[in-house]
Amino acid sequence: MVSRIALRYLFAPKSHRAVNVISMVAMAGVAVAAMAIVVVLSVFNGFTDLARHNLARLDPEVLVRPADGSKVFAADSLADILGARPDVAAATATLSGRALLIGDDGMQMPVRVKSFDYDRLPAVTPLAELIIDGDLSAASPLYDGTAGFQASVGVAMQTGLRPSPYTTATLYAPRRLGRINPANPAAAYRQLPLSLTGVFQVDQAEYDADYIFMPIAAFRELLEYPDGTGSAVELRAADGVRPASLVKTLAREYPQYEFLGRDRQQADTFRMISVEKWVTFLMLVFILIVAAFNIISTISLLAIEKRSNLVTLRALGAPRSMIRSIFISLGRLITTAGGVAGIVVGVVLALLQEHFGLVKLDGDPAAMTIDVYPVRVEWLDILYVFAAIVLTGWVIGCISQLFTKNIDTNHDN
Repeated sequence: MVSRIALRYLFAPKSHRAVNVISMVAMAGVAVAAMAIVVVLSVFNGFTDLARHNLARLDPEVLVRPADGSKVFAADSLADILGARPDVAAATATLSGRALLIGDDGMQMPVRVKSFDYDRLPAVTPLAELIIDGDLSAASPLYDGTAGFQASVGVAMQTGLRPSPYTTATLYAPRRLGRINPANPAAAYRQLPLSLTGVFQVDQAEYDADYIFMPIAAFRELLEYPDGTGSAVELRAADGVRPASLVKTLAREYPQYEFLGRDRQQADTFRMISVEKWVTFLMLVFILIVAAFNIISTISLLAIEKRSNLVTLRALGAPRSMIRSIFISLGRLITTAGGVAGIVVGVVLALLQEHFGLVKLDGDPAAMTIDVYPVRVEWLDILYVFAAIVLTGWVIGCISQLFTKNIDTNHDN
């Protein structure tokens, strides 16, 4: 009964046109805020998918490392054992570390090194797709016995190195074994000549800034590690096997190792995106609440507009609580109707952007990996938005009760 009266008050013609206009403006404010929340959350989802796609070009489906935090272990043996499993398509050991790269012209920079078996790793991660200049080669095409390496775009730009049979560089790393002569500091470092064969780009700053690829045998020699040593094992799941399921299975069978999917490998990156997303959500919900406060003035005007109806209801025996409940329901109805309309419009706009790319990114398309805003509608986000709207409507209804109470009391006097 109360809801039917509130619905009639909302849509029935008013004696003053301004009341209709103010009601529609209040509802539109809530709708615009709800639409903005849906669109912004969908854009965050799109950028999360973009980051996940770019990182997947280099990160393996499953990364294996010792659970005790050890830096190196018998990685080749573990790779052979895991690679023989029917639920694993390919496995290989990798060795990562830091070193100093110096080019022939003296330009130098500290770099992060990822070394691997060039015959195995492409079956785990499609590294060849990352090469934008040159090729993925483990050996120098000109100098026999010299290892080939690939530099990220950041390394290539800072050192001035370019892929060429004649482009060489030297990699330096501190000695791990033996005694160091303080009178000869240079002897405290081992060096390894390299030849640049390619430049790669991942489109992620953490990889494009200071990364290089090189053969694992050469890096083991530089760091004085024995054959078979590695810092991790990288896996690709067999066809039809979900990486998440493979992680759970292997974690049960090999508790001495830690198995990480792609999201856990880049936990900091995805945590940062998630925090930004939900902080933005809270800020937009605050805007939604501010917009919903316009509904209170709308309810006050409607209460004045329907004063004669209130007199009739009171004469028919309607209790004071029922009168207030009508306007409480009216406030919740306006908030919910506006919010649902905004959600519908927001979902439609997000889907149009997702499938047709209507809004473009500024900049040179040739220099960007994408030229439209990435968007993905996640229905759980829609549920959160709807819950925020319902909660806002409940708060507005409770606040509006104070105003309608005063109007009803003034009538009794």
